Amino acid sequence: MLISEVILENFMSYEYARVPFKPGVNVICGPNGAGKSSLLLAISVALGQSYTERSRKLSDLIRWGKDQARVTLILDNSKRGGKRPVSKFNKDQIFLTRVLRRDGKYWFELENRAASKQDVERLLARLGVDPDNMLIIMHQNMVEQFTVLSPQEKLRMVEAAVGLEAYRENVLEAQRKLTRILSQEESISKLLESAEQTLNYWREQYERFQEKKQLMAKRRFLERELAWAEVNRRETIMEELEAKREKELTSLRQIEMEVKTAEEQLLNWQSQLEKLKSEWKENLNNVIGLEREKAGNQATILLCEQLIAEAALIENEAGSGQNLKFLRTENLKELVETSRLKIAKMDEELNKKRLEAKILEEQVEKVESQILDTRVRLALLNHRMENLKTNIEELEKAVKDAKVHLDLAVKKAEETGPRIAVVKSVSEILDEIRVTDGHLAALAGVSEEVERMYESYSQLYLELKEKARLVAENREKTLEEVKARMQAWRTVIQSLLNRVNLEYQKILAYSQAVGEVRLVNEHDIEAAGLEILVGFKGGKPVPLNAYTQSGGERTTATMSFLLALQQHMRSPFRAVDEYDVHMDPKNRELIAQVLISTVKNADSQYVVITPSQVTFAQKDVNIITVQNVEGKSVIKEVA
Repeated sequence: MLISEVILENFMSYEYARVPFKPGVNVICGPNGAGKSSLLLAISVALGQSYTERSRKLSDLIRWGKDQARVTLILDNSKRGGKRPVSKFNKDQIFLTRVLRRDGKYWFELENRAASKQDVERLLARLGVDPDNMLIIMHQNMVEQFTVLSPQEKLRMVEAAVGLEAYRENVLEAQRKLTRILSQEESISKLLESAEQTLNYWREQYERFQEKKQLMAKRRFLERELAWAEVNRRETIMEELEAKREKELTSLRQIEMEVKTAEEQLLNWQSQLEKLKSEWKENLNNVIGLEREKAGNQATILLCEQLIAEAALIENEAGSGQNLKFLRTENLKELVETSRLKIAKMDEELNKKRLEAKILEEQVEKVESQILDTRVRLALLNHRMENLKTNIEELEKAVKDAKVHLDLAVKKAEETGPRIAVVKSVSEILDEIRVTDGHLAALAGVSEEVERMYESYSQLYLELKEKARLVAENREKTLEEVKARMQAWRTVIQSLLNRVNLEYQKILAYSQAVGEVRLVNEHDIEAAGLEILVGFKGGKPVPLNAYTQSGGERTTATMSFLLALQQHMRSPFRAVDEYDVHMDPKNRELIAQVLISTVKNADSQYVVITPSQVTFAQKDVNIITVQNVEGKSVIKEVA
């Protein structure tokens, strides 16, 4: 039940009235013009229904001659299953008021305090009520309006009424994501094509730059060769021997320094290794302690869940009529929640410690590798040092012998004439230099910037190719996601409609009619719709619309569908105004009986407005009779 009482003050034809409602079916009856529909309109206004605010100015709903009207709904907030629907208010009744003023100012009050429409919407969401859904509150002529809705609009309205909008939104969200990825893929493809063209240009320039570098290296070699061409073979031998001896001496000094440095590094690495092993052991002890504490909390959760399950079993065996106050599971649930939070924190800390342990292990391995490398290097250095000492002794002897041969060669050369080139002639070397300079002049415009540009565009091209690959992967994943979400939506919708269809056919059978509720265009969520078919007097089922069936047939079929959907709707409150105007007496009686039987065992509240009380006479309903006395609507009878 949602509304326990409605209080009207200066609203339309009501000066002041208190209308109590009960669970189950509440029938508001009375002659035309008595104020029956005004009562449902007042409820809709108080709930903030958009339909009522679009269809007329709210100030026109104030009683003639008055400046202000108030509609107050006393909402039922009593405990259900030990919890209140709106836990924010620790009381059985919540007062929701809508104030209308002649100057056009309107506002809500919640528990006698000003409230925004968002506050009211949040309150109604907690109570499971959507006043803007036609299937929840159906005003006069809305039965006719429902029949002319498109199949797509009908389906969306049913989804909202039974709480399945999330499935549709999941599909639409995945489709929007796919559209964004496809657009991104197209953009990256264009960028990749442009980058490839630019890269081809810079690749050609880069190849020319490499050719230039090779020519420059060749020219430097030729200049060096020309300089050595002026040197006597003996002088060359002497210089080479002396240079080799000096080089070996330099290498010997360098190796001695390296040996000293390596020995110092070895000591340093050994010290670091001891320190890292100590930190690793300490970290390991911390991980073991956290694992033990985590295991204790997991054991606590398991024990508490077993106790909760046993308590639930005991309560079920005792029966719902017994008050087992000693079975208190709140503390156990709180302990379970606390332990789970601790485990989450411990998992976070364990991951951190394990990461630290892994880093320490890698550092230990690295240091051990460094120690091994250093020891190997020391052995190699010592071996090289001994070899160098032997080589230096041999070179010093060779230099002395070369000096003797050089002196003899110089004396002999001075007697024969000037020196000559030993490898190539000077002209041959100069000709080769001139040819090389000509090739370099042809490549003078190729700068070193080419290499940087080629590397930059190569990197950009590779990055774009990787992005294109990732986007393609995301596209495939999103396509699968769209398919999976679409299948989930079809499954829940088809399951719902299958059950509704069976109940719809059962209710129609009472009126000697046949029909079907089915999902159309199920593979396209935007085009998917709900189609309601009905056939009377032996006719084949045809789509329900404003042209094929008579007024009574349309209202009978629509009400049959609403009653078939009844048990699946999440709202605890429903209302329909004068649904039976066009029905014949038989169908009016039939729909009334089905309505009462459907709502009787459900935890819901149904408000029915009808000009005929006879239909519901002698039935298990709450009948409210409205009459107009001297221009005022009054509640004359509540039975």
